[in-house]
Amino acid sequence: MGPGMTLSITDEDALVTQARDGDARAFSELVRRYEGKIFRLAQHITQNREDAEDVLQETFLKAYEHLDQFQGNSKFYTWIVRIAVNQALMKLRKRKSDKSVSLDEQVDTGEDTIVREIAAWDPNPEQRYSSEELNSILDSAVQSLAPPYRAVFVLRDIEDLSTEETAEALDLSVPAVKSRLLRARLQLREKLTRYFKRKGDNAFAYL
Repeated sequence: MGPGMTLSITDEDALVTQARDGDARAFSELVRRYEGKIFRLAQHITQNREDAEDVLQETFLKAYEHLDQFQGNSKFYTWIVRIAVNQALMKLRKRKSDKSVSLDEQVDTGEDTIVREIAAWDPNPEQRYSSEELNSILDSAVQSLAPPYRAVFVLRDIEDLSTEETAEALDLSVPAVKSRLLRARLQLREKLTRYFKRKGDNAFAYL
């Protein structure tokens, strides 16, 4: 395989090895492969486009600087997600303006009871709202989650990482990820139910 084939390699391990050996094109390919996902993740956590752009740049800069510390015990993407989440949460701490934290800290305990009490939210609202409107409603609901829940929800349900990968990326135990994911989903379901009821949709009619 000639030198011109570097960028066509699909094997992540090979790209990482080449990048660690100083191949700038291999690192550029890794950036190209993951920058969209990292940007979306950063935007979901920071809720701010400029902060997300900063996080994106800082993430890949740190990854490049510390590439020799990547041991290959996990996927490169999991490693870089961990860097991105840390950078995004640092942005939030510096900004100290995430109003959702205090609102959602009281999230709750009797999970089985909550599940029974929350109205079922099913695809029916699609008959009343366009896909753009639904996306906007869902985005707002996700952004209202406290950062720890938001990060877990985005990684598992939007970026489709496994529970184990999410745990590794966030430096959490698997049970902690499962607990936060459940609570995030319950909060979202409750928020969406309240939203559609307020808009006049009978969310309980579909139970």
